[in-house]
Amino acid sequence: MILSDVSIKRPVFATVLSLLLVVLGLSAAIRLAVREYPDVDTPEVSISTAYRGAPASLVETQITEIVEGAVSGIEGIRSMRSVSRDGRSYVSIEFNVDRDLEAATNDVRDKVAQVMDDLPETADQPIISKADADARAMLWVTLTSDARDSLALTDYADRYIVDRLSVVPGVASVYIGGERRYAMRIWIDRQALAARGLTVTDITAALNRENLELPAGSIETTNREVTIRTDTRFAGEDDFRRLILAGGTDGSPIRLGDVARVEVGAEDYKNEIRSNGMSGIGIGVIRQSKANTLDVANGVRAEIEQIRTSLPPDIRVAYSYDESLFISEAIYEVMHALVIALLLVVGIIFIFLRSIAATLVPAVAIPVSVIASLTVLGALGFSINVLTLLALVLAIGLVVDDAIVVLENIHRRIEEGEPPLLASLRGSRQIAFAVIATTLVLIAVFVPISFMEGRTGRLFGEFGIAMAASVAFSMLVALTLTPMMCSKLLRAPGKANAAERLSQRFFDGMNRVYDRILGWAMAAKLVVIAIAIGISVVAGILYDVIPREFAPTEDRGSFIVVVQAPKGASYDYTSRNVEKVEEILRPLVDRGVASIVFTIVSPGSNRPSPVDRAFVIVRLAPWSERDVRQADLVREVLPKLSAVPGVRAVPVNPPGLGQRGFSDPLEVVVAGLDREDVKAWSDIMLRRLQDNPQLTNVNSDYEETKPQLDVSVDRERAAALGITAEEIGGTLEVMFGSRTVTRFEDRGEQYDVVLQAADADRAAARDLSNVFVRAGTDGSLVPLSNLVRMEEVAVPPELRRVDRLPAITIEAGLAEGYGLGNAIEEVRRIAAEELPTAARVTFDGQSREYVDAGAGVMIVFALAILIVFLVLAAQFESWIHPVIILLAVPVGLTGGLAGVWLSGGTFNIYSQIGMVMLVGLMAKNGILIVEFANQLRDEEGLSPAAAARKSAVLRLRPILMTTIATVLGAVPLAMGHGAGVESRSALAVVVIGGMSLATMMTLFLVPVLYAMLAGFTRPAGSIAKRLTELDRNHPSAHVGAEGHGGEDGTAARETGPGRPLPGPGE
Repeated sequence: MILSDVSIKRPVFATVLSLLLVVLGLSAAIRLAVREYPDVDTPEVSISTAYRGAPASLVETQITEIVEGAVSGIEGIRSMRSVSRDGRSYVSIEFNVDRDLEAATNDVRDKVAQVMDDLPETADQPIISKADADARAMLWVTLTSDARDSLALTDYADRYIVDRLSVVPGVASVYIGGERRYAMRIWIDRQALAARGLTVTDITAALNRENLELPAGSIETTNREVTIRTDTRFAGEDDFRRLILAGGTDGSPIRLGDVARVEVGAEDYKNEIRSNGMSGIGIGVIRQSKANTLDVANGVRAEIEQIRTSLPPDIRVAYSYDESLFISEAIYEVMHALVIALLLVVGIIFIFLRSIAATLVPAVAIPVSVIASLTVLGALGFSINVLTLLALVLAIGLVVDDAIVVLENIHRRIEEGEPPLLASLRGSRQIAFAVIATTLVLIAVFVPISFMEGRTGRLFGEFGIAMAASVAFSMLVALTLTPMMCSKLLRAPGKANAAERLSQRFFDGMNRVYDRILGWAMAAKLVVIAIAIGISVVAGILYDVIPREFAPTEDRGSFIVVVQAPKGASYDYTSRNVEKVEEILRPLVDRGVASIVFTIVSPGSNRPSPVDRAFVIVRLAPWSERDVRQADLVREVLPKLSAVPGVRAVPVNPPGLGQRGFSDPLEVVVAGLDREDVKAWSDIMLRRLQDNPQLTNVNSDYEETKPQLDVSVDRERAAALGITAEEIGGTLEVMFGSRTVTRFEDRGEQYDVVLQAADADRAAARDLSNVFVRAGTDGSLVPLSNLVRMEEVAVPPELRRVDRLPAITIEAGLAEGYGLGNAIEEVRRIAAEELPTAARVTFDGQSREYVDAGAGVMIVFALAILIVFLVLAAQFESWIHPVIILLAVPVGLTGGLAGVWLSGGTFNIYSQIGMVMLVGLMAKNGILIVEFANQLRDEEGLSPAAAARKSAVLRLRPILMTTIATVLGAVPLAMGHGAGVESRSALAVVVIGGMSLATMMTLFLVPVLYAMLAGFTRPAGSIAKRLTELDRNHPSAHVGAEGHGGEDGTAARETGPGRPLPGPGE
């Protein structure tokens, strides 16, 4: 091999080449971004529109459908989802991954602006954000105080904190949870209002007429100009109380304070934040859909620390939740595993070779190869993340393989008596083809992983490229640095000490025992094949037994309890019952396994949710300070939470692999053209899933259980009295809801003036009898009860749509041992048996990722086998040799599945990637045996059986070394602890189990198959030998300038067998 020859002859060149690789790798590492996962987030834009007082059905028709229609024609939309709730519309648009987020946001903004005139006048202006409308806050900061209530804390945060955090790079929005924003509250006394002959319209008109600021022109003189401003704005409670509404019967003015209670209060009282039982407010930070969580969190924390220096002494700031803590800890754990894997691999090499000098060769080759691979990551714009680091940990066991194979072959030659320099030259030449072959095979396996489609493909694309780059550089180092170092460091063996003699006897004995057993195996070939087939059949059995899911549940340092009160429950009811949930969780803090119990009861006006829903975030103690896993704590509190009366409290583990939300694993979306049909179809699906005992907490997001009072206007009677529907609707809105009629200013900030009936005057439907409107005919007061009819009905609290179609989502948890794959198969069976073809049944959340990933991995697995087969066929110039090598793959799959089963894990996306890796890892050992056997057939003329047996015995030590190195490289991942260990171990156990079982069978199966099938092949050099013989026996003629015998009068000259063919001009 020219490359190894040059490196041995020019050691400085080989050294400089490796140093350049290290320098380039380190320079790339400095520039690489650090994040949890590769940048795979799709661009998402959300449109949020408030329409206060409107029911969900009205919000859907007058807001949501109009907005959806406006944006539906934008280029590059992948999917569109919307939810219409009482008083609020959300539309989320997910774009293709290659769509620029800024351009997409501008397109959405333009399209929404075009339909602004079509939206109701009383609706707020749509808010457009670069994030999913359902995106959760990645970081919560809690503000508490002994001297200030939630009103004062909200005002301080709104003035001095929110804006500063909003401009941190990568932040999409900042909102205040538990917000109690100042407002001028005007609580109308309906009896006092009626007694004075006034209506809601009179109050609204007076406020709009008197509380305003108008320009009044200017005074101009010869030398100056003075602007005139008419300021009739109200500044405080007294100004509003003294507002004159009308004249009384006795001539005295009727003021607003006579018919209403005026006070500075909260714009909305139906939200609250508690941290370890103490009330306060929370500041939630939502990152942009393409932003790096670590960068955003670091930026927010830096800004908070600056803010902390100027805070009043009574305000305390604490971090209640921070996603970046898990990311930092997970990256640290992988780096720790990287170091341990390196030490283990180097240690096993020393045990096998019994030489510090020999061990030094792979100890240097490993970091050079791994660091050099960072240049590829940098060139492709990748990042340092959990998956690329995971690839580098596993790569340690692979990159050392090439160095081991070269080193062991040189070391063996030196032990047989060759001088180190000559052994390095001949040994590296002899093994070069096998090194290149194994490297190309591994690259052929890892590169297809990067071409998987969908979000999973983008996630593991960087993983595959990192593995392929490491292996490629390991081949370069093995053929340059390794032989050069061997020629300089290795020495002829001297007199062995007692330990070395004992070690040598052990390995010699191991070779003899293996040779004897292999002889028996080759004499009973059919028995070996039968055993291999039996082991392969077990793979199918294990696959059916092992639960399947998209990704394992990770210990992310926190879990969430979703609390759902009965539909239509009041805020006070929900808050009281959530306190019971907090009492169950607070002992976790007392035990030291949790640090904060953070409660959100209806987040606030900026991100409203139904008042019958609450969330409790339990932030656990750091991983090193507790000996109990997150999943165990969830199982511990589940029965206690299930026993809480009056609410449904379900603990949920945050999803991994960058998924959002806190939904259950199974999410089924039923959609269609008509909502009534969709409801009927979803009821069928819901009923069937509830009958499945393996599914837990089966529920639908469409429940007609929220009480609603439908009021219909008698239009003929109203028209006869000169009363408009607008006046009736406006009066109902104020008295039974609320209306922002104007604004007032305080210390430079604008606040709403909210008009609403007192609580006691809107407690029941009979209160309508004391609410009046003014007749347009004679100015008399008419009770609303004479103009409307009321009917109490049950309606859904929210209406959802997917891709502009009415949709209903059914969620369910999974019982212990029941896999997501089984649940999805059950859903498909129900849909095929009971739903019509018009029903559109799809999956969302983890279920959608599982479906997308499953198909992609199967394609990649088949593609990997095909590519490996073709690469081996081209390298060995044979169609049979690849078959010999790849027939060991089913055995390795059984080992991988056995590793999953024995560890009690699930078959998930990490396991699937591990299975794809096994194709290349298992082929590697077979290549060493087959290639060496081919050399023995060519050089020594051995029969296939004899060549296979001798090759297997000679290659036993490097095969065991490389296998143990690969397994030990994965052991720190499987045996680790801390953040994210569940995902790392899911991949590691497949590699450990697959390689262990596959190697044991490869040592017997490959020689047996070679002995049976290699006889049908010719040695790779047979054609070259045949050409040499033909050339010797049939010398060619060369046309010369002189002589006779040619048609043109020239003579021919012959070339003898030892004479080279002449070149032109000879």
